[in-house]
Amino acid sequence: MSTSSPGHHGGGRARRAHRGTVGRRLPRSGTEPTTAQSPLRLRLVLSGVFLPVFGAAAAAFAMWAEQSGPGDDPGRGPLIVLAVVCGVLALLAAADLLAVRRRLRRERRAR
Repeated sequence: MSTSSPGHHGGGRARRAHRGTVGRRLPRSGTEPTTAQSPLRLRLVLSGVFLPVFGAAAAAFAMWAEQSGPGDDPGRGPLIVLAVVCGVLALLAAADLLAVRRRLRRERRAR
């Protein structure tokens, strides 16, 4: 089998689809649609819902950790870990919300 066959991914690199693409792009295998996109409106709704949920959970776990005593169960350590995890998830939701809004705005201008 030749290394230049369409099903072989180990050959040369494919050209990047557009500027700003990070990482190496594999050649198309032919099974995915050429116009495949992520569902931006669904991502917008999910990020908008989970940003305040994770933000409130981070604040609640942080306050609970602050008020917990030495003999309380759960201890202060696990509550702090939960607060940090919820805070990171809130930051990810905020970043996704900004990215989706920017992409939707760019698509509206292109029309």
